[in-house]
Amino acid sequence: MKQDKASVKKLVKILIGAAWLDGRIQPEEREYLHHVATEKDVAADPEIQPLLNELKTVQPTECYEWIKEYLGEHPGSEAYQELLESISGLIYRDGEVATEEARLLTKLQSLDTTDSSSQGAYSSVLQGIQTLYRRWVSSQS
Repeated sequence: MKQDKASVKKLVKILIGAAWLDGRIQPEEREYLHHVATEKDVAADPEIQPLLNELKTVQPTECYEWIKEYLGEHPGSEAYQELLESISGLIYRDGEVATEEARLLTKLQSLDTTDSSSQGAYSSVLQGIQTLYRRWVSSQS
């Protein structure tokens, strides 16, 4: 599937956001993100560069908003599969799967791309992420 530049940028932003889910980007994740951004020719993009170089942190809610934008109102199975594979590649990169990352994968895997009520699935994912983030924040204090 040949993706347009906007779609590629969204995917890379989602990957960067997923890397931030555990509160920091691991060295292995950083290497993977730079490889993907370079391979997809978006590493120097003004929107991607500050995220890629960790000049700006990404909140979980931003990441989920990007997922929603990327998949659209009625996501096709091809876009969904590519997203799931890309995020899985990133998450398993550092050899450990943080609780927040595991829950993201579980939520993504539970999205049924053939379901006409995709809004309900997005709401479920977003609520799950918000809950995880709140738990994580409270566990840090």
